[in-house]
Amino acid sequence: MANRAQSRVRWFLVFGLFILSAVAYVDRINIAIAGSSLAAEFHLTKVQWGSLTSAFLIGYAFFQTLGGWLADRMGPRRVLAVGVLWWGLFTALTTVVSAKIAFALFCLAAMRFLLGAGEAVMFPASNQFVSRWIPTQERGVANGIIFAGVGVGAGVTPGLITYIMVHHGWRSSFWASALLGLIAGMAWYFFARDTPEEHSGVSRAELEHIQAGRTVKTSAANSSGGRISWITILASKEVWAVTFAYFCFGYVAWIFFTWFFDYLRTVHGLDLKASASYTTFLGLLLTAVFLSFGSQVHSARLASVVLAGGAGALYLSQSSFWAVTADIASGSSGSVSGFMNMGNQFGGALTASLTPFLASRFGWTTSFFVAAGLSVLGAVAWLFVEPDRALAPMAKSSSSPEKV
Repeated sequence: MANRAQSRVRWFLVFGLFILSAVAYVDRINIAIAGSSLAAEFHLTKVQWGSLTSAFLIGYAFFQTLGGWLADRMGPRRVLAVGVLWWGLFTALTTVVSAKIAFALFCLAAMRFLLGAGEAVMFPASNQFVSRWIPTQERGVANGIIFAGVGVGAGVTPGLITYIMVHHGWRSSFWASALLGLIAGMAWYFFARDTPEEHSGVSRAELEHIQAGRTVKTSAANSSGGRISWITILASKEVWAVTFAYFCFGYVAWIFFTWFFDYLRTVHGLDLKASASYTTFLGLLLTAVFLSFGSQVHSARLASVVLAGGAGALYLSQSSFWAVTADIASGSSGSVSGFMNMGNQFGGALTASLTPFLASRFGWTTSFFVAAGLSVLGAVAWLFVEPDRALAPMAKSSSSPEKV
């Protein structure tokens, strides 16, 4: 009877993805916390500073689909391990750029672009892991845990980076971020496996539980039988609707990541050391309400709470995007979720440059109302998504019997 006891390896590895998600956001937004020191050293204007964020997001956007495609074919274990090491490397290399060299801004932008390219594999590969390891009825919880790492990363980064910066300078804070990535990537590669069938710690009872509830079988994860053609993917209204909705999500989310601090400092004169801890778990329609109301608030403390509430409402919806793509795309969940997340990052890249332009030309209220409008459009796009309508896989290229 001992072998009938159900192990919990899948949840241990989901927690590992939670850690990787948090580390990714430490490496991603450490530059926002170190911004004043870095901008002063390199004599950057706000527009130039926004271009660094755009460079990251463009790299992150363009490599989403490729990262998902690699995860579909090579498996999430290796792809995630290499990705974490890659983004740790370019976090570290950012520190060697000097303000004294020619084209310093271009070099910084190149480092951010390459960092974005490495981080692009994080969530598409995680979604491929979820499709292989997590039964359908548990995917909402699993994705919620994984994306909780976003909030934890955003919450711990200000305190961590500020402490290191104050005592050792902004370059040391980047080295610390890179070291976290190295440790997390090595641990993931050591403990993770691409499928539950390959993991020695998975009990027979847990394996049967996973196999009974997942939409992709082992053979689908390892052959062309479970993957979906790009003609089918690009013809799907569900794919386009969820991608547009995630574009709107990205536009709004990156206001909080890039300009939330600057808004509170310039408009309300608030000390922002701890304000990023508010940016966790969040619904598109609630975000529209919070943004509209928050732009009218005159109290610095109340504005901070209201706008952080908007961020929180926004992230309530995030796991749904990934759960839906895992369900409808099966063996191609990495590719489809990568395509979807590409839309998210283009939204973020747009807000990084458009928000300061709108704020300088028309005021911060206009910037927030534009974001609120996109939140509404993103919510409307979900009306066109049928989550039970799975995309048809390609015909199997092999007649070998399916391993279950």
